[in-house]
Amino acid sequence: MVIENLVNPAKAEGRPWEMFFLGFLYSSVAVFLSLWIFQDYSSLVMVFLTVFASVPVVYTLIAIEEKKDTSNKSERFLLKEHSKALAVLIFLFLGYTVAFSLWFVVLPENTVQNMFNVQLETIRSINAGVTSFSTGTGFVMQIFSNNIKVMIFCIMFAFLFGAGAIFILTWNASVIAAAIGTFIRSNVASYAEAAGLGKLTGYFHIGSIGLMRYMIHGIPEILAYFAAGLAGGIISVAVIRHDFGSKNFNKILYDSMDLIVIAILVLFIAALIEVFITPVLF
Repeated sequence: MVIENLVNPAKAEGRPWEMFFLGFLYSSVAVFLSLWIFQDYSSLVMVFLTVFASVPVVYTLIAIEEKKDTSNKSERFLLKEHSKALAVLIFLFLGYTVAFSLWFVVLPENTVQNMFNVQLETIRSINAGVTSFSTGTGFVMQIFSNNIKVMIFCIMFAFLFGAGAIFILTWNASVIAAAIGTFIRSNVASYAEAAGLGKLTGYFHIGSIGLMRYMIHGIPEILAYFAAGLAGGIISVAVIRHDFGSKNFNKILYDSMDLIVIAILVLFIAALIEVFITPVLF
């Protein structure tokens, strides 16, 4: 692809914020192509198209990280290097989320209901599964358990398909965007009227609140998923390169396990934030 040739994943690690714009562009193009060609199935097609566009960049990034693992560097150095790759992926994810949220808000209601119908149904099913007695520690463990399941899927997809974890994360971006967009649409008019602000100002204010409401705990969760996906992807690339059973492979496996352990710890912290901090702030 033309855009792909303009992006160098190795250089992107030094300027990860640039990937935000790439993610925004990929997902925006995917939205309009899905509406234009596959309107009846746009809620899933836009996710697939975003993934297809992103796979070359993500796979190249994973291959770069796998190559670093074969060096004789310390574990602390490797984790620091992997953090650069995670920053690239986080900004890519934020680009997806902001783009999907924007189009959810600005497109006509009928179009939005069709384009995000599967995502909205997913949100309804999640909300229905949260019972009134699931509070405090019980709620933390419920969220943590669900997040661990997603993390395992990320590892499996990344191991089996290389950059496969990007599908789960792009899907999550579209679901989060639907939640943010719903929050904005539901609150902007009433807030603008109550505060005596213009509707455009209300959009900006409610939009920022909606984004923060889900990103406070969402960013740690996605960071953990990317870390786990990166671990699975690194192992996958090592197997493809026939490193299996070698000394290098053992080093790669050890490094990947470090990433998975870190991901589990971050997911637990994210669950605590979602239960005890986010409700207080919003």
